[in-house]
Amino acid sequence: MRFSGHIRKIYFFYALIWFVFFTLIAFPFVIVSSLFGRIAGGNFICSLAKIWADIWYFLLGIRHQNTFESDYDPGKTYVFVSNHTSYLDIPCIFKAIRKQPFRVLAKADLKKIPVFGYIYNRGAVMVDRGNTTQRAQSVRALKKLLGHHVSVFIFPEGTFNETEEPLKSFYDGAFRISIQTQTPIKPMLFLDNYDLMNYRSIFSLKPGRSRVIFLDEISPEPYTLKELNVFKGKVYQEMDRKLRDYKASWIKSP
Repeated sequence: MRFSGHIRKIYFFYALIWFVFFTLIAFPFVIVSSLFGRIAGGNFICSLAKIWADIWYFLLGIRHQNTFESDYDPGKTYVFVSNHTSYLDIPCIFKAIRKQPFRVLAKADLKKIPVFGYIYNRGAVMVDRGNTTQRAQSVRALKKLLGHHVSVFIFPEGTFNETEEPLKSFYDGAFRISIQTQTPIKPMLFLDNYDLMNYRSIFSLKPGRSRVIFLDEISPEPYTLKELNVFKGKVYQEMDRKLRDYKASWIKSP
């Protein structure tokens, strides 16, 4: 049976019902976690999100697979980065990074979503890219987390890649923070989320395989802020090359 039309819409609402259900279940635990501060409380919310992602993926029939070209050390702190093409990229982060607590840099608009927005605000670092003051506050918050041995996750493209290229251009933030805190960049590739639920429509959701590839970490040690573009370019080129090697489905350019 072809998975399209009415069946796809029914499947989306099935997924949405479970999403809302688990959000409501998690809500009181998140309120309690707020009593333990941003670090300990946020770490608890991160663990809770991993459990939520496990159950939700199982109920949706999404089969997750991590592949390590190079594993990451749970005793180290990283600036994790990945490509961004899908609404599924957020839950996929919690399926991928399992060995340590981390925080996602997320759009401030998500705070407006009832209940979910509160949870996300407590467990992530929110940023309004159009507000210079707020951007600076977010950078300070990320650095503070790294200082407490909590890794961070940033989409360096900033928003969905709606091109037919492997990647959009990168913002400086992740790489500036990496150099300033001497924290290695750990690139990841989300290969299948575009096919499972692309940015064009929430009704594109379907079950299937979800692969994440962990690439070699890239140290900021040889670079200064004057060489930020060189450092950023090195990460970009490596991710671009690997997305082409793995034949990511949205790539149309040679």
